[in-house]
Amino acid sequence: MAATPTKETLGFQAEVKQLLGLMIHSLYSNKEIFLRELISNASDACDKLRFEALTANSLYENDPDLRIRVRFDPKARTITVSDNGIGMSRDEVVQNIGTIAKSGTREFLERLTGDQAKDAHLIGQFGVGFYSSFIAADRVTVHTRRAGLEASEAVRWESDGGGEYTIEPADKADRGTEVTLHLRPGEDELLDGHRLRGIIRKYSDHILVPIVMKQEEWDKDGKVYRTTGKDETVNQASALWARPRGEITAEEYEAFYKHVAHDFEPPLAWAHARVEGKKEYIQLLYLPSRAPFDLWDRQHRRGVKLYVRRVFIMDDAEHLMPPYLRFVRGVIDSNDLPLNVSREILQESKDVEAIRAGSVRRVLTLLDDLAGKEPEKYARFWKEFGRVFKEGAGEDDANRERIAKLLRFASTHADTDEESASLTDYVSRMKPGQEKIYYVTAESFSAAKNSPHLEVFRKKGVEVLLLHDRVDEWVVGHLTEFDGKPLQSVAKGRLELGKLEDDEEKQAQEKDAGEFKDLTERVKNALGERVKEVRVTHRLTESPACLVSDQHDLGANLQRILKSVGQKSPEWKPILEINPRHPLVQRMKAGMGDPRFDDMSHILFDQSLLAEGGQVEDPAGFVRRLNGLMLQLSSGES
Repeated sequence: MAATPTKETLGFQAEVKQLLGLMIHSLYSNKEIFLRELISNASDACDKLRFEALTANSLYENDPDLRIRVRFDPKARTITVSDNGIGMSRDEVVQNIGTIAKSGTREFLERLTGDQAKDAHLIGQFGVGFYSSFIAADRVTVHTRRAGLEASEAVRWESDGGGEYTIEPADKADRGTEVTLHLRPGEDELLDGHRLRGIIRKYSDHILVPIVMKQEEWDKDGKVYRTTGKDETVNQASALWARPRGEITAEEYEAFYKHVAHDFEPPLAWAHARVEGKKEYIQLLYLPSRAPFDLWDRQHRRGVKLYVRRVFIMDDAEHLMPPYLRFVRGVIDSNDLPLNVSREILQESKDVEAIRAGSVRRVLTLLDDLAGKEPEKYARFWKEFGRVFKEGAGEDDANRERIAKLLRFASTHADTDEESASLTDYVSRMKPGQEKIYYVTAESFSAAKNSPHLEVFRKKGVEVLLLHDRVDEWVVGHLTEFDGKPLQSVAKGRLELGKLEDDEEKQAQEKDAGEFKDLTERVKNALGERVKEVRVTHRLTESPACLVSDQHDLGANLQRILKSVGQKSPEWKPILEINPRHPLVQRMKAGMGDPRFDDMSHILFDQSLLAEGGQVEDPAGFVRRLNGLMLQLSSGES
């Protein structure tokens, strides 16, 4: 039989020490937030118990009425928040309190600005709300027992926020968690029932679990409030989403969002609807104002909560919202799903498919309204979530057209890295006779903006979308047309401007192709297997040459992306296009018998590769050839 663990003193994770210092010294003016965070954690614990008890009713331990209790003791100078939720085992205490690697604390600390008001919202955003206890307390004690364990298997955790904590076995007759704050000197204002009730109603009024405190009566003789033996529920303890929209104020919507999303900032926008018909359900969906630190982790999603007839079922109902909308927060409450619904049932349920489709449409409608009526808000949304939302162009076939209208890109129209151009805007600005939507992809905005492939388009005033996010390759790989106009990469295939070219330009191209045929063949022989073809182009006005991909080959930028993530791709053989008007090309045409011709051909190729953001396969060879030419030029050779 294993020995019973005794009291241990353990050290916090390094980042936790930094976080505790922040809580104690930097966010002191926001001290009341600790109560909201502790109550929110208690509410989550009650929800988890309710869910686990669906398949193990014995976890209720003859106490099925879930509640959160707040009490204070002026003599001991303590505030205690307790719940009869799921509770924690010893291992869970160490995992959830002693270390917070899962909470991304390093990213949290990197984002701090030093402005208390701005930094406060990060506490909830990073899931580190428990540590806000040390804003008001110089010692915190946690007494907890997980539902289903023996009373003797409870745990007591304690810390003064100084970098260490103690943990020891304890006895606890009832399940759940009790957090006791031993207040710092000067925090006596919190030892007041009216003050605590005000904080609860301000931040936690819409918690579904009743939050109870002892009633207080006015003692006329002592001229003080004294507690009675009766309990009173301080919060409304009702489902806000089930109330009619007309009865809910904006402040109530925002307060509920802060609870459900663990965010300190108000939401950017929300949609609240009751869907009736074959499937009955309620949606209350929010767009956050700021992206969470783990937005790019597609596996870690804290999005929509699922309820069935007001009963909490699941905290992360991933089947109700697609990955490209993983930033959406809120609640979906169904009347049609069974109370014992599991993730496996969700995956296979036709009812869930209908709820998911309706919820996606609701979010897209909300975004449509923002884009049309409140463009400044939509710009804020796009800045925070645009790169994730772009994933929908490839993931959601049913809504691809709606998603396409909501996409925003940088373009040569503004020539800045701000992604503000919609495809609808682009089409409205198309030149007479223009038949395609042109774009260029690159690893950075600078590389896209300065791409040699844009030269003829800038000359003719034709707008080109500047796509510099990795996800943009995914977008154009699935979004092949918009409003009947095909999307065309300016770095793929032959340049065909259609009606944007006049007869004189077309005749000049044919003439140059004939006159430079010998040169293109000689360059092709010099480069060998490095290129698929060498040809004359009129897409260049300043550069001597550029590399393009065949129309149906992978583009150079996509090749580089696949290579960087270790993915295999077909061997890329680009087409080298040369500018017949450039002095260097004309010099090569005049000196095809020059012994340095092959070196010049390779330099031309490598320069073109560098100009579009690629890497030279043989840097040493490139430098050697370039140095040789420079040496000959400096010695006065022709």
